[in-house]
Amino acid sequence: MADTLFQAEISSLPLVHRGKVRDIFTVDDRHLLIVATDRLSAFDVILPDPIPDKGRTLTRISQFWFARLAHLCRNHLSDLQLEDVLPDPAERAPLIGRSMIVRRLEALPVEAIVRGYLIGSGWKDYQRNGAVCGIKLPTGLPLAGQLPEAIFTPSTKAAVGDHDENVDFANLCDTIGAEEAARVRDLSLALYREAATYALEHGIIIADTKFEFGRDPENGELVLIDEVLTPDSSRFWPADAYRPGANPPSFDKQFVRDYLETLDWDKKAPGPSLPADIITRTRAKYAEALLRLTGQSD
Repeated sequence: MADTLFQAEISSLPLVHRGKVRDIFTVDDRHLLIVATDRLSAFDVILPDPIPDKGRTLTRISQFWFARLAHLCRNHLSDLQLEDVLPDPAERAPLIGRSMIVRRLEALPVEAIVRGYLIGSGWKDYQRNGAVCGIKLPTGLPLAGQLPEAIFTPSTKAAVGDHDENVDFANLCDTIGAEEAARVRDLSLALYREAATYALEHGIIIADTKFEFGRDPENGELVLIDEVLTPDSSRFWPADAYRPGANPPSFDKQFVRDYLETLDWDKKAPGPSLPADIITRTRAKYAEALLRLTGQSD
């Protein structure tokens, strides 16, 4: 089995934050080092077993999308390389391929979620009241059905161990202001539409995804940050296996969620251990998403 990294340890740089997947370190007053570990979270709980190569796969997919979508939105990547900030080869070695040196920005306190298909919590909301995050939808839509048009359904950004909370657009306006909320909505929809078109041409349906944005302190411009359109931040479905009315197979961690739903677990920490075959199959799904989208193998 490949080497895994559950937690990054860097003695030469101060730790800023450990998230569900990423560990963030201070480089200087203008830059951060973000390390994508092999941790896996489900239902906002970090599971005890890492997925080999997951962090490197996420990093490569994010870098692919950052480059492809740069004409729509600036991103937080800097020109610094890993060897520029970690000159010690031994300290640098476990982080190669899973690290990004990014500009330090003010992150907006929101997850910008875009849905193109009716699944997950959106499907549950729709069954209850015919709407998702206050957006009324046509009656009679099936499970996993494609929406007439993609919708923007933001959520609050929860701390580790807490659950994100879906909010309506009016709530987002109250949180970050109406003008910026509209910018986040319009940019998120544009990013999703372009990415979904590209992915479909490569055999993947992006059912939904979440973006995160920061604010450039110099000019107030929105900047795409964190990860983008990865199997951790999106639902990827194989286009050739998609059937409305059924829960499609996936290239993302929904596979793990589906397994966890079969267990007697209250979805609170600590999370249960994963069997070896679930780990192996999850790793393969991440690798296939990378290959389909980018042509790269792990």
